[in-house]
Amino acid sequence: MRRNDSADAGLGTSGIVPTVGCVFRPDVPPESLAKVARVADESGIDELWLWEDCFAHGGIATAAIALSNSVDLTVGVGVLPIPMRNVALTAMEMATLERAFPGRVRIGVGHGVQDWMRQIGAKVASPLTYLREYLTCLAALLRGENVTYAGRYVSLRDVRLAWPPSQDMELLAAATGPKTLQLSGELASGTILTGGTTPDETRDAVAHIRAGLQAGVDRGRHSVLAHVICTTGPNARAEAMQEIEHWELDPERAAVASGTPKEIADSCRQWVLAGADTVILQPAATVNLESFVGIVGNDVLPLIKG
Repeated sequence: MRRNDSADAGLGTSGIVPTVGCVFRPDVPPESLAKVARVADESGIDELWLWEDCFAHGGIATAAIALSNSVDLTVGVGVLPIPMRNVALTAMEMATLERAFPGRVRIGVGHGVQDWMRQIGAKVASPLTYLREYLTCLAALLRGENVTYAGRYVSLRDVRLAWPPSQDMELLAAATGPKTLQLSGELASGTILTGGTTPDETRDAVAHIRAGLQAGVDRGRHSVLAHVICTTGPNARAEAMQEIEHWELDPERAAVASGTPKEIADSCRQWVLAGADTVILQPAATVNLESFVGIVGNDVLPLIKG
């Protein structure tokens, strides 16, 4: 695994060598994933990130495709919406991927988009309570424990994985508001920030995560992952504005990484200085993904690492 494993990574420590990833967008046909994963692996980027958006790609299926078509590439899923998945099934699938591809899997879980959860009849009255119960049980299952639990939403009786992960597996949680950020710090080993989070908002998020860390069990390293809109080429700024509009971000406050490789690298450092140890570059909808990951791996990543 090529990402930084220092104990304070992701919590504002100076001198971080960040992990750099790219997003394989869910509006791209899944049959193109294998080739993109091979190009990403060859280009040297650290990670390829997948989204389990309703009703596009399945997160675990696409992760298996990307892992099977790469050698060194770490593959992340950000994130699995927990109302769609029984916690025992999530633990089984996470453990299976980790055992088959040790050290190359990063899986996040989260509330899910509430409109989508309502659409499939899975919306819960208290997403925060559900996430607390889910993370508690998922972490225990991944540790290989026998779990019996009776919560408001999660119920397990004498459940233990037959094939738990062969090492302590990272457990990431998606978080936005202060309460969820604090919960992630308390129960998860890393936090995935929502796309469009600015460097200033990242600093605020890190403060809430720290508060959760104080309340939780010491897990050593807690990673903070920032999704950053990234556009390249002669029309980079115009494409960035289109993405800002598409994601309904405030154009006066939105922060992006666009332009030349140096300009992109310089922009990414803002999130690193704010406390992120992983920067995930999110391309425009119209970009050729093979070309994008090649530019990031060959031209941008060396500047960020340097």
